Amino acid sequence: MAFDGTWKIDRNENYDKFMEKMGINMVKRKLAAHDNLKLIITQEGNKFTVKESSAFRTIEIVFELGVTFNYSLADGTELSGTWNLEGNKLVGKFKRIDNGNALNAVREIIGGELVQTYTYEGVEAKRIFKKE
Repeated sequence: MAFDGTWKIDRNENYDKFMEKMGINMVKRKLAAHDNLKLIITQEGNKFTVKESSAFRTIEIVFELGVTFNYSLADGTELSGTWNLEGNKLVGKFKRIDNGNALNAVREIIGGELVQTYTYEGVEAKRIFKKE
């Protein structure tokens, strides 16, 4: 699968505004903008394993397409939702557990880069990764 591999953060677009809308304070936003996030993604059929390592934490997330699971963001925000494959895109539809608001995410390969697009309360941000 195209998503398989090790991906290192290269740049962000509108990430600070997105985090502000999420309610993340300025100090955490400044740290998160330079988190050196690395993703190691592997897929076996409908099962994905994503190992996230950053300046803040290292975790492993295992999920199956279309199966609801819970996930905690680095700032502690709890989410519940699913990932699905729609064409060549991984589409995540999540709800915050604290307020029920929707957080949507899309992972896609564009020009050899992994582009993660997040949308929350009308604010869109992108994190762009290069393959290691």
